[in-house]
Amino acid sequence: RLLKMEEFFPESFRLDLEDERNAFFELCKEEQIWICKPSCSNQGRGIFLLKNPAAANTLQAKLHGTEEYLLNRRVQRKAPQARIVQRYIHQPLLLEGKKFDVRSYLLIACTAPYVVFFAQGYVRLTCVNYDAASDDLTVHLTNQYMQKKNSLYSQLKDETVWRMEHFNSYVNEKLRKSNGLPKDWVFTVFTKRMQQIMVQCFLAAKHKLHRKLGYFDLIGCDFLIDENFKVWLLEMNANPALHTNCKVLRDIIPTVVYESL
Repeated sequence: RLLKMEEFFPESFRLDLEDERNAFFELCKEEQIWICKPSCSNQGRGIFLLKNPAAANTLQAKLHGTEEYLLNRRVQRKAPQARIVQRYIHQPLLLEGKKFDVRSYLLIACTAPYVVFFAQGYVRLTCVNYDAASDDLTVHLTNQYMQKKNSLYSQLKDETVWRMEHFNSYVNEKLRKSNGLPKDWVFTVFTKRMQQIMVQCFLAAKHKLHRKLGYFDLIGCDFLIDENFKVWLLEMNANPALHTNCKVLRDIIPTVVYESL
């Protein structure tokens, strides 16, 4: 069964498309949090939060000002910077009070014929406890590059990455009974949901892939679980980080690379 977008992807708008841009600014009139991300970037670069209508108005004015400047200079009109705004999931499931997401992998092993594989990845946690009202991006973004900016990172870095087995044990021991989850929810229900979403995204994009023997790609897929155990796809990364700056990553990343090759 194919899922509807709203079943797994937070409401999102492309700011480089006029219709979507206008639709977002028309919608963004209430006190709610949106996350603004540049496309074709990584490591959390250029990401910021829009936490109220005033912040959205400032962004709208900035985008409009850029367009006016280009028109007045009589230079070739450029589209606004390719960015998306995504509705922020402000009630994520927490692990020991900390926000987390899950990095898994989709290997497009071949495009002639299509062959794709799934690999378990790891859990990425923040250094400090979650606070939706915080202006500190290290509270909201879990990737290692962003966590390094937190003053506690050097002493906590090995605690910011969990093996999936650790995550599964934690859910079994601390969350399973109180939330009515089946045993090993991480490796059954959650894993199947990730695979279902990955397959659907692959089917949506496969017509854009160059079909040639020998072409392959490793995609990093980031999933967030909310407090109701609903699984959300945050983004898919064509250039996933392969750093091994903590113990868990030193065990996981080389295996992922070796198996991919």
